[in-house]
Amino acid sequence: MNRLFRLGPVLRARKAQEDAARGAVIQSRAEIREAEALLKRRRLELTGADAPTEGTARAMVASLVARQSLAAGLFSAQRMVTDAEDLEREKIAALTEAAKKRRAVEMMAERHAEAVRDHDLRVDQANLDELAVTAKARQAATGSQDGGSE
Repeated sequence: MNRLFRLGPVLRARKAQEDAARGAVIQSRAEIREAEALLKRRRLELTGADAPTEGTARAMVASLVARQSLAAGLFSAQRMVTDAEDLEREKIAALTEAAKKRRAVEMMAERHAEAVRDHDLRVDQANLDELAVTAKARQAATGSQDGGSE
């Protein structure tokens, strides 16, 4: 029986793919945190830019336009968070798929190792049986020679 598991390189490749997918998930989570921090900053900027209650018409219009720009920035930041979360879900799905593929090859490796152990046990048992039969035959042959000379 071939003792070498021929899919060893495939298993190493699957582990590397899973590690790469895990790294992508970690990177994706970092991007979510960055997007959430940007969202928080933009929300604070918009909160701090209250609409003016007095001043010239131009100043009030300029202030309202600035608030609209801040609101658009806030919306954009919220969209970045949503996109990053969607990307994270995709990366987690890819990680799950990579883990399934790795586990499938690992299970084949485990079955191969079990088959090798079973083969070794059968060979050992056959050797023990052969030794027992040979010893019994030797004993019988030696016993018949000793019994005939007396």
